[in-house]
Amino acid sequence: MEFAEVIRRRRMVRHYTDQPLTQEVIDRVLASALRAPSAGFSQGWAFLVLTEPADRARFWPLIPTRVEQTPAMQDAPLVVVPLAHKQAYLDRYAEPDKGWEDRAEARWPAPYWYIDTGMAALMMLLTAVDEGLGACFFGIAPENLAGFHAEFAVPAEYAPIGAITVGYRAPDLPPQPDRVAQRRRPATDVFHHGQWDGARS
Repeated sequence: MEFAEVIRRRRMVRHYTDQPLTQEVIDRVLASALRAPSAGFSQGWAFLVLTEPADRARFWPLIPTRVEQTPAMQDAPLVVVPLAHKQAYLDRYAEPDKGWEDRAEARWPAPYWYIDTGMAALMMLLTAVDEGLGACFFGIAPENLAGFHAEFAVPAEYAPIGAITVGYRAPDLPPQPDRVAQRRRPATDVFHHGQWDGARS
């Protein structure tokens, strides 16, 4: 698929069939995450991959809102939870070629461990579209994070930034609501050329 078409077709898909994915497709979706940019090549991320029905069944009780509002999401044969590892970044930038020996989090203008993990998630979302699939990124509520860590034995230092479902779009996939197009901000409101208000003194 042409890249421009991948971008055009990308949307959050919440209705899937239960058609399984081949291992080759799963591998390509996962591998794309490793091509995401990473500050200092820290690669401070990990991914919990759920393909077995029993494992996915353990996951969904931790996302009760999604189960209640869009139950067809549970049909997705692949769930990936991207996990950010802050300490990997603090340690990497304390190495000799970076030289931040105190590992101070305050040195960071933004939490790149979350930013980079989010970009890895986007790589998977785009690859899913390129494979002719649908995908959705959604959050895990703060009150369910402890249960998630306990259920899947995820070390405390790995923070889930959300989760991704991947699968074949349901044939009766609802069209995007008109309000999506109505709410889409025009480019003139988003891009500021030269300076914020476009005026020069």
